Amino acid sequence: MSNLSYMQKATDRGQLKIHVTTERGFFPIKDASIRLSYTGNPTEIIEELSTDISGQTAAVELPAPPLEYSMEPSEFQPYSEYTIQVNASGYRPINISGISVLPDKTSIQNVRMETATIENPLERNIVITANTLYGNFPPKIPEDEIKPMTESGEIVLSRVVIPEYVIVHDGPPSDSSANDYYVRYRDYIKNVASSEIYATWPDAALRANILAIMSFTLNRVYTEWYRNKGYDFTITSSTAFDHKFVYGRNIFSNISNIVDEMFNSYLSRPNVRQPILTQYCDGQRVSCPNWMPFLVLRMGEILIKIITITHLISDCDYFYFLSLLFSDLYCPIQD
Repeated sequence: MSNLSYMQKATDRGQLKIHVTTERGFFPIKDASIRLSYTGNPTEIIEELSTDISGQTAAVELPAPPLEYSMEPSEFQPYSEYTIQVNASGYRPINISGISVLPDKTSIQNVRMETATIENPLERNIVITANTLYGNFPPKIPEDEIKPMTESGEIVLSRVVIPEYVIVHDGPPSDSSANDYYVRYRDYIKNVASSEIYATWPDAALRANILAIMSFTLNRVYTEWYRNKGYDFTITSSTAFDHKFVYGRNIFSNISNIVDEMFNSYLSRPNVRQPILTQYCDGQRVSCPNWMPFLVLRMGEILIKIITITHLISDCDYFYFLSLLFSDLYCPIQD
């Protein structure tokens, strides 16, 4: 059965909310019209929506695959994919395909619309690629978790800071044709987490992975890793070098809330200033004991499904990691 046929027959439900704003200033756009269809069958419109004064639509319930498909490896895609066509008077139409909807979770699709001009009236198209746990992407090239700081002339920040923005190079470092995007730090973390893990996982698993993503990113910021190599960006979207970032993709409300709560935290070692370059495994592209990186607490019994951050545990035992995660011993940025 094709993914499209399966999505159309799925019995579980997820939600999708759409927020339409201007590209510049992020001002809400009222009365934008939105046509919603299954990705792969854009001519069959399943919903027609419009935005309110805040630029938002009501949440719409949509079919999604069974929850268990996102809890263990499966031949079936664990999320449904949808396409939206957005039109608003005075703005360039935009088409976004591959919006993912998971069971029992709310997906949020932010739409940034450009002013229409005579020179550029054509429709914009954004294609959201597969989650890294389902699609085929290059495995991470291993790196040291603590970067040496002894080279002469290198640029290093004097302290760990949370940047307002990061510059994301949308491709491998050497690809000079790739676009660079200025992205708010929190929005970057939300995008990466929504691209690399599943919002259906237990809260503890999401927090562990998000903490790893933030620590990795802040290591790149603190060490000025790419600038010291002559590049003008902070991080790339290549899974071989960094995290998967998908320009224009949807995020999930529970992931967004966790990032807003934890955004000023990172993992570090005693007497080491820089955040750890936390490289974690998925059990498919990168080998690790089990597939799903989460911890399930059930009836007082801790069921270990996976060791999420392999390099963090390389020279300390697993229970030290548990203390970092559950006893708030990770490192929040101090004001």
